[in-house]
Amino acid sequence: MTRPPTVAQRRVIDAADPVTGRLQGTDAQLAALVKRGLAFRHPRPPHDHFLTPAGHRIRDTPEPPTAPEPPTAPSDSGVFTARIGGEEGPGGGPSRLREVHSAWQGLLELRRMTSRDGAVDRPCGWERTHLVQAAALALEAAGHRPAAAEGPGYRVRATPQPEAVAVREPDAEALRACAATLEKAGWQVGEHTEPRTGARYVLASPRRA
Repeated sequence: MTRPPTVAQRRVIDAADPVTGRLQGTDAQLAALVKRGLAFRHPRPPHDHFLTPAGHRIRDTPEPPTAPEPPTAPSDSGVFTARIGGEEGPGGGPSRLREVHSAWQGLLELRRMTSRDGAVDRPCGWERTHLVQAAALALEAAGHRPAAAEGPGYRVRATPQPEAVAVREPDAEALRACAATLEKAGWQVGEHTEPRTGARYVLASPRRA
């Protein structure tokens, strides 16, 4: 046998009598199992079908679990988008809080599903290809306030550096809080100063290990 039994054939095998290996199924199912060497037809009436040693081995081997589909990335659906700061319109409300919480939980599940050890403490591949959205989601999910078109709040922007985003927040204490949140979410962070303006900002990149 080179191929595993089909789902229907596996059901017939699993339902065999645990002692005798006697099978029940349609004529076509039983004939297919005989053809594959997993069953034999008894020569005496009523000509019942029984598992062969190979069939018994199949039944005694646990069926490998089917890997679930990875969850949809938070913004790939085109519906939810994390606030990166500077957007027009209202930015809060109970419904928004629920959306953000759901998106963050989905991202943690995506981390768990795509990491070899099931860890959720470091960014996944989706985050590395959606740096601004991923960092903004971590901040918004932790309760930080994104900036409106004008005024205070965080702003997450891309940078020329590979795998790095800049987070700006005019309030120094709020900026440090943003850095702490990103670090807790698995990002490497460092505080820097704009050469021209002297403004402080945080440079963040996804941690690999």
